[in-house]
Amino acid sequence: MAQDAIEPGSPQPKGWSWRDRARGSIVEGTLLDPAAEPLEGIEAFPTVYVPHRLLVSGGEKGELIGDNVGRVRAAADQFGWGVTRVLLDGTEIGDDDEVPGARLPGAPVVIRIELTTTDGDREGVSPALPDAWRVLQQVRRDALAAVREPVRDANGAVDVGRTLRVAGVDGIGLDHVLTVDPIGINPYTRSNPYTRSNPYTRSNPYTRSNPYTRSNPVGEYGEAGLGGRQPVAWVGPPLPRAALDEGRTRRAVVAVLDTGAGEHTWLPDDIVDRHVELDGQPIGHHDDANPEVFPDLFGPLDGELDPVAGHGTFIAGIVRQAAPDADILAIRVADALGVVEESNLLRVVEEVGVLVHRYRTGAEGGRPVDVLNLSLGYYHETPEDGLYSRDLYRLLSVIREQGTVVVVSAGNDATDRPTFPASLWPWPGSDNGLEPDDFAEHISVGALNPSGRSTALFSNVGPWVRRYARGASIVSTLPAFDGGIQASARDDEYDRHRLTIGPEDFRGGFGVWSGTSFAAPLVAGLVAARLQALPATEEAGKAVTRAAKAVTAVLADDEA
Repeated sequence: MAQDAIEPGSPQPKGWSWRDRARGSIVEGTLLDPAAEPLEGIEAFPTVYVPHRLLVSGGEKGELIGDNVGRVRAAADQFGWGVTRVLLDGTEIGDDDEVPGARLPGAPVVIRIELTTTDGDREGVSPALPDAWRVLQQVRRDALAAVREPVRDANGAVDVGRTLRVAGVDGIGLDHVLTVDPIGINPYTRSNPYTRSNPYTRSNPYTRSNPYTRSNPVGEYGEAGLGGRQPVAWVGPPLPRAALDEGRTRRAVVAVLDTGAGEHTWLPDDIVDRHVELDGQPIGHHDDANPEVFPDLFGPLDGELDPVAGHGTFIAGIVRQAAPDADILAIRVADALGVVEESNLLRVVEEVGVLVHRYRTGAEGGRPVDVLNLSLGYYHETPEDGLYSRDLYRLLSVIREQGTVVVVSAGNDATDRPTFPASLWPWPGSDNGLEPDDFAEHISVGALNPSGRSTALFSNVGPWVRRYARGASIVSTLPAFDGGIQASARDDEYDRHRLTIGPEDFRGGFGVWSGTSFAAPLVAGLVAARLQALPATEEAGKAVTRAAKAVTAVLADDEA
């Protein structure tokens, strides 16, 4: 079929070529080597980050950004690399240009620092490609050398993290790569170096006949029939929706930052807003690479749907089931690979926060968001106090201060290693330095098996997980995808088209899937259901009190 003959609803957007598919399959991330650039007092662990970029923050008005940019510039120069300042929206700003203040009151100003190879042929300098981790460690090394009186712990040893916090260097960090992936077939997951950018993917020869499948208990959840994405029939009635007392009450609103939401009878436009805007500009991704519309965008033409195709639609359907009367904002932050750059997430969270703040203060252009669902995460290389940037935490805190409950999935790697942003709260035994507050709650969610009596084996666990909810073999909505994997047998008789179940035929509109990605929206929906019906207008303080009562009830309910 010629390119110009491709119609909407086909496996790829109109006009795409193999170059687009190949280009889109490249994850702009690199694995951090904990042995690289060692620094005494800092123990690093694997993570994935954008190699040529750092994030720099500096107060609500950006007053400290200049100092931190100077630190990065000096450190990068030692490797022969230059720096360019870029706003989170991608706008490049010159060295003499003023950095705009935060659009959200109380939020930090954050900009990107792009590392460039400007002096690669300078004598004694390696022409290696820029590496943000090496620069970050050099920034810390320089800062520690300049501190005259470092902070010491109870034993008299230098507390590197708190010393760097006092020096202000904690406002400099990597641009991490987050993922929204549910349970997959591949056992090489985020807690180790073999991630989606490695060669062991769905297109590799190690398939169902190899040992890394049914003999791997966690991997079982990724298989159809055992909790993996598969078609299922919904035979119940349509979900009811109560009427409103117009002008006096409003519906609870759940914002889902994910892969967007596809078309579905359960998710009409009067329930799901797929085009959320701030000052006339769309929030999140709004390009053609939409995995809720085109389910096979990237990777080889292997006859399989992309691993995260339908992810956001599935989440929206769970919220719809748990809170039929709620409205949903479906904001796309991830691409068809399920990848989210931290810098983009920061920008979107800030813009959602601006909408909420305007609503609470009665300003023009505001919108309420009562629950924010984040079914995504990453593992920080140095999650201790003073060794990680608090920018995402601060943004979420400002939103919670307005009365918005934040719900985050714990992750699917069967580990107790804390994930971000799920663990960004003062959990028992934590060394992240966060203090309790009186804002709306931050709830990290792990997954239960269908019985509700046991924790799913894939679910991350630990004291940083506040709530567990059903997240294995969940039934919810999916777009009417019809993938390349066909039914295994066909025998037409009596003028009937007779087949086994097509593993990727979702034209019935419903499926089964597993992951903490789907436990989180269940909790988000339960909170929203407790909030019905809300006053048409309400100040932040009262909203926080109302949210606290709803969360207390949900956390005490063991039936989810």
